[in-house]
Amino acid sequence: MSKELRDGREVLDLLGVGFGPSNLALAIAVSEHNSAVPERERLRARFLERQECFGWHRGMLIDDATMQVSFLKDLVTLRNPASDFSFLAYLHEQGRLVDFVNHKTLFPLRVEFHDYFRWAADRVSHLVSYGTEVTAVRPVVEGGRVAHFEVSTRDGAVHAARNLVVATGLVPSLPEGMSVSDRVWHNSDLLHKVDSVSRASRFVVVGAGQSAAETTAMLHERFAEAEVCAVFSRYGYSPSDDSPFANRVFDPAAVDEFHGAPQDVRDQLLAYHANTNYSVVDIELIEDLYRRHYREKVIGEQRLRILNASRVAEVAETDDGVRVTVESLTTGRHTVLHADVVVCATGYRPGDVTTLLGEAATMLRRDEAGRPLVARDYRLLTESDADAAVYVQGGATEHSHGITSSLLSNNAVRSQEILDSVLGRTASTQSGRNGAEIADAYSGSAEAHPVVGVGVGTGAPGGGGLRHVG
Repeated sequence: MSKELRDGREVLDLLGVGFGPSNLALAIAVSEHNSAVPERERLRARFLERQECFGWHRGMLIDDATMQVSFLKDLVTLRNPASDFSFLAYLHEQGRLVDFVNHKTLFPLRVEFHDYFRWAADRVSHLVSYGTEVTAVRPVVEGGRVAHFEVSTRDGAVHAARNLVVATGLVPSLPEGMSVSDRVWHNSDLLHKVDSVSRASRFVVVGAGQSAAETTAMLHERFAEAEVCAVFSRYGYSPSDDSPFANRVFDPAAVDEFHGAPQDVRDQLLAYHANTNYSVVDIELIEDLYRRHYREKVIGEQRLRILNASRVAEVAETDDGVRVTVESLTTGRHTVLHADVVVCATGYRPGDVTTLLGEAATMLRRDEAGRPLVARDYRLLTESDADAAVYVQGGATEHSHGITSSLLSNNAVRSQEILDSVLGRTASTQSGRNGAEIADAYSGSAEAHPVVGVGVGTGAPGGGGLRHVG
């Protein structure tokens, strides 16, 4: 479906920026579409990834950590149960299908699900350019309308595409005043850095969510002589709500309802159901940590310390470690801990799409809070006339599409929705209709349909944080 520019360069139908689970699912959807239609109806697609190979939260692939999402919410099953890219197809090819069935679980090991992602990524590797970092996006105007985008990469190449799908991941978040160093880590680097520590007397882990609890458990087990101090503002670890009715917030239909609701209702729903994903821990892990804590009280060797209802007031690196001042929120008392390493398991934040889009970001329409307006088909709405579009995957759409935006739960369905929209817009361009006419047919219930065409967006190849529930 693509065309060529005067200089001979191809204008792609779709260019993905970032290649984590989100754009991997889209690449598979594109591949399956192309294999089922005549050549003239196939999409010309390419995906650019900064990493040298596929990787998803590799710093937290702890050996015994499991997924918090059913294996049925893999890259394809909810949109195409017959796909040979499913987790079950992967298990069959690896010779573990019967073994997995006997395991009687919906929740694979995280390291196994990562290997499934890698297996799927290898099968669509012809669509991906690894080791390629995008540095700029420029809208190209023809006849007063944005016809396509030019995407520049660090190696000097320039790609042209009518539709961009930006999924550049979430950014590790640290407490105010703290920065990463050899002794202050974000948990996303845990397995990359922990091997550099041969001996330690004390670790401090900051955070109250799943990653914090997993980090605390792992360090406590691995360093048998070290003290592990867990610091968080809650009174205790809070269990995640994965009950059946609460889990419906992750259903594909819930995205329709959420997107069609007024913003104040959206905000209420996000607040109501934050305990399905944010700062919560699997109950089994909570109970395991409590057993360890109680056992040590009994035997009089307290290595696992819980500094609850507290915050880190100051962190100062010394010649031989880190001095951490912890303030009790209830009494104001300060406790000074001399640690070998501080691990901040303090979550992630969405990347800023405007940084990547540059001058193209000035076209974005925004809500009263300054957030981009996002159509139901994941396009960011713009003020300018355009036949080109940029789609968003990841946490940048949580305010418009709900809590599943940065999670794996709707990955397969979302990829089909984006593909359907791209196909519709591509067909409209070829038939002479402009982007605005076709946009209303694919944007669903938006608080504002695009008056003149294009949408712009970002997303997450890493698929977000580690709590992938629903």
